[in-house]
Amino acid sequence: MRIVFLSHEYPLWASGGVGTFLQTFGRSLVANGHEAIVLGPGKDQEEVILDDQGVQLIRLPRNRSRMPDFIHNARLINKRLEQIHKKTNIDIIESAELGLAFIKSSHPAKKNIRLHGGHHFFAEAEQRGINWKKGWMEKRSFAKTDGFIAVSEYVKQHTAKYLNYHNRPIEVIPSAIDTSIEIPTVQVKTNSVLFAGTVCQKKGVKELIEAIQIVAEEFPEIQLNCYGRDWFYADGRSYMDEMRSVFSESQMARVHFHGQVNREELNEHYAAASVCVFPSRMETQGLVSLEAMLLEKPVVFSKYGPGPETINHGVDGLLCDVYEPEDIARQILFYINNPEEAKAHGKRARQAVLQRYDPRKILDQNLEFYNSLLS
Repeated sequence: MRIVFLSHEYPLWASGGVGTFLQTFGRSLVANGHEAIVLGPGKDQEEVILDDQGVQLIRLPRNRSRMPDFIHNARLINKRLEQIHKKTNIDIIESAELGLAFIKSSHPAKKNIRLHGGHHFFAEAEQRGINWKKGWMEKRSFAKTDGFIAVSEYVKQHTAKYLNYHNRPIEVIPSAIDTSIEIPTVQVKTNSVLFAGTVCQKKGVKELIEAIQIVAEEFPEIQLNCYGRDWFYADGRSYMDEMRSVFSESQMARVHFHGQVNREELNEHYAAASVCVFPSRMETQGLVSLEAMLLEKPVVFSKYGPGPETINHGVDGLLCDVYEPEDIARQILFYINNPEEAKAHGKRARQAVLQRYDPRKILDQNLEFYNSLLS
């Protein structure tokens, strides 16, 4: 089977959950005899073609004309799709929510949208209105697809509040993670809490910092280590700088922004943490939680959204009210005060991830759905 994924995200290009999924899934496809191509807009003057363990990456030339970027990119993508198809037929063209908006309906390949969480989906969590152009593009994209794959039941149900599936087939298939990763041999740091993800309001960073101050009343040595890129407002203001202005110097002495690190280094930081906490207000699946669970870490995740699909509360992790710093602190304190229970949760968490998110199992589910579109 030959599949082209439309995306500007890929770990070799740009960070993001979609890119991480594409790398894991693309490599799995190639390893099992299929062809995976990731096609997207680039930043160089010329087209760039790379190979990542058999996954072909095509990054298109940047726009040097006066035409809007979305028109420029659409023209190049459609032209490149025709060239690829002429060489060997494309079976499936897949994109995220708005990615099919300007793809030619006449292209003979079947089209699929993978619901990673689009513009409509995140508008509620970010407490903003719908941008008319992005909203229109998502609706246009949904009308062109032959099917949908949702990475969680939650993203399927929540997206349906805003967009029409047009009676097309839809399947819930979680994103796989690389379960072959071994647990790093490192010393666990006492009273060390880890957060990974973009440092922004949507990820619950402010509430987590507030929770750390509550935890510090009982454990003054507590430290919060945040790994991920900064988020910037439209006027250029930094979210990290905003947190430094909201909280006192003594409060921020417990908080450390380390920026973005590569996956190998992040795994070592996961392994060294006492507790991993991800109080995101809105997620489609929450891959960082699964990454930490795979490494046998006690994880605190959101009780909203896909949280209950990811963690069995009190069995292989804990769920919290992400809007209540007191509740976030309560779950952290439970793990600090009950190290044996924390260890047991971590071991059960790893087994749950190995059973539910195995790449081969999830590959088979995806191929079965793709074949249903082709039949």
